[in-house]
Amino acid sequence: DRTIFCRPRRPKMSKRVASHAGSWYSDYPIELQGQLEKWLKAVTPASDMLPARAVIAPHAGYSYSGPAAGHAYKHLDPSSVKRIFVLGPSHHAFLPGCALTKHALYSTPLGDLTVDQAISTELHHTGYFEYMDTDVDEEEHSIEMHLPYIFQAMKQCPHAYTIVPVLVGSLQADKESLYGRIFSHYLTDPANFFVISSDFCHWGQRFQFTYHDPSAGQIYQSIEKLDKQGMSLIETQNPVSFHKYQQEYRNTICGRHPIAVLLNALEQLAENNGKRPLWDLRFVHYAQSSRCVKPEDSSVSYASAVLGGKARA
Repeated sequence: DRTIFCRPRRPKMSKRVASHAGSWYSDYPIELQGQLEKWLKAVTPASDMLPARAVIAPHAGYSYSGPAAGHAYKHLDPSSVKRIFVLGPSHHAFLPGCALTKHALYSTPLGDLTVDQAISTELHHTGYFEYMDTDVDEEEHSIEMHLPYIFQAMKQCPHAYTIVPVLVGSLQADKESLYGRIFSHYLTDPANFFVISSDFCHWGQRFQFTYHDPSAGQIYQSIEKLDKQGMSLIETQNPVSFHKYQQEYRNTICGRHPIAVLLNALEQLAENNGKRPLWDLRFVHYAQSSRCVKPEDSSVSYASAVLGGKARA
């Protein structure tokens, strides 16, 4: 990992290239669109979770996590959403806070997405956000992997819409709370939609994580038990419980900090609503890249969740 280099200046009118197209997913527009359409068509949305306000979705290569992400994006309603925040974890650059893009456009093989520079400037003016350098922006995959899905899911959008990419660093608990409070103000606007980018357990020697609870059965069953324990805690919308879970098990959930930011935002909104959660948060899909049965095996878990339903006033 390296230190992130950020400078407090306004973004230039430039475009971030789709740096992972052609490797992590197809750079051939017709093929890519066909895959996304197929994965979305295969999903029936949970009607009681509509309208959706946010999703948690994976960011691995599409051959691994593309179908799982479809279970999240099927709940995105293009008729009402005008702005999409994408909170992705930083995999390569050290970042103690959150960072914004300097670019005005994000490229995908399907077309360009427009960055909401007004909101980015507004966030920067809080004093808690920096700007990413281009090499950091383009090396990171956790935001980019969501962009083709956003483009496809918003294809029937009757109005202009923007995205707000946010790179989330290795936040301490107090910073997770701070950013949660900031984003809670945007979460209340039904025209805003949040994408929380995260894979779940990365298991195997190459990930330096080989936790196995023999009482759960085979290794892959132990992984599922561990993941679903964390997923259940996320569904309670309690950031403290999720933090304690991470402290105890150290599950390799790469988007744990963006998830914690969402949970803190929801806790803030619940505090303002008589301690009642405004919406339900529910996982709608879970999968593993492979079934681990031997110590030399490895896998990554993919889970999709939806925040939504009728708001509780």
